Amino acid sequence: MPPFPRPRVSHDRRVFLYALVAGLPGVLTSTIILLLGDYTPKVQWTLGVVILSFWLGGSYAARERVIAPLRTLANLLEAMREGDYSIRGRRSDGGDALGEVMQQVNAMSATLRAQRLGALEATALLRKVMEEIDVAVFAFDPQHRLRLVNRAGERLLAQPSERALGASAAQLGLDGFLDGEASQTLQRTFPGGSGRWGITRASFRQGGLPLQLLVVADLTRPLREEELQAWQRLVRVLGHELNNSLTPIKSIAGSLERILSLEAKPGDWEDDMRRGLSVIAARSESLSRFMSAYAQLARLPRPRVQPVGMRECVRRVADLETRLEVEISAGPDLIVPADPDQLEQLLINLLRNAVDATLETGGKVALGWARAGAHVDVWVRDDGPGLANTSNLFVPFFTTKPGGSGIGLVLCRQIAEAHGGSLRLENRADSHGCQALLSLPLSN
Repeated sequence: MPPFPRPRVSHDRRVFLYALVAGLPGVLTSTIILLLGDYTPKVQWTLGVVILSFWLGGSYAARERVIAPLRTLANLLEAMREGDYSIRGRRSDGGDALGEVMQQVNAMSATLRAQRLGALEATALLRKVMEEIDVAVFAFDPQHRLRLVNRAGERLLAQPSERALGASAAQLGLDGFLDGEASQTLQRTFPGGSGRWGITRASFRQGGLPLQLLVVADLTRPLREEELQAWQRLVRVLGHELNNSLTPIKSIAGSLERILSLEAKPGDWEDDMRRGLSVIAARSESLSRFMSAYAQLARLPRPRVQPVGMRECVRRVADLETRLEVEISAGPDLIVPADPDQLEQLLINLLRNAVDATLETGGKVALGWARAGAHVDVWVRDDGPGLANTSNLFVPFFTTKPGGSGIGLVLCRQIAEAHGGSLRLENRADSHGCQALLSLPLSN
């Protein structure tokens, strides 16, 4: 036979029974004394009723004394579960265990209230920022249905959020961005506008539900501004260089024309003609070199990547410099994925600039490398006069060296960025002179 289920007794009844059992020996003893003593029945009944009343009343009072604080705690916890953190339990003045429990529950309620207030303020700030930013933000659930959209997203879709929420990504024309590359730039026409867009995708969770965050930024205006600035810089540089050559050509051509228009020519007019034509030819050759340099800058080929040992590459570059002994600060044996020809050309240009600067003042040139996390840092340090102005270092055709082309540093930076790295020039903090720092990734 299956065992009979044990009856479940509630906690308050159990406490009441414990109180009855605790008072039972005294009640039985009093009853026996009343029955065996020389008392009248009236006295026995009266005292029996009094003893029974005190017994039951004391047990009930003990039950209430234990149950009432537990009910208070239950109400406090229920209020906190419902999100109401304003209710507080009355603290006990005796410093007993129950008072400590009340104090801890009140402290927990105050902490949860502060955290909830902070979360509400942060959420309100986030919603305000999302509404005000000029970037379209969308959130899609695992079924590719729209769950969140900001004001810029409404403008991009040309429909209010009330109609867009719940629609599928395919219906909104955004399904192609939820797969594939997480970041991309493309030309696209949306219902709310067309242009060049930067699209980024990320994942997050809200309420335990995985969502995909899609951010669509209009790059048309920034790209146009950058393009305009690039054209302005290019026109400024080209205009400066062309004026430098055309002004003397125009002046000399006018002088030669005046000589030819004279009826009585001076005796050395042929020599003047030769010298003038020679200057015109030299300036024309200068313009030709200038345009060749520009073409070289615009036609930098893509690097053909292969493993390159940093130690061997640095030593080959240092051995090519014969005007000054180069001090090599050897680093660890590292293999870099790079185009060896372009990398050596970059280092040769940096080293040549450092030696040119050091020859003016005397001193040393140091070339070395070190590992920096997932990158290798290659530096070239000189003891020259340093950099007076760093704002134009990477402007094409800008140079402070006599006879310089102004494309060496530009080519160096293009080579570095084509390899996924970076190049910067700065004045040394530990000494006078300049430091060129090249950073390249150690893996593709």
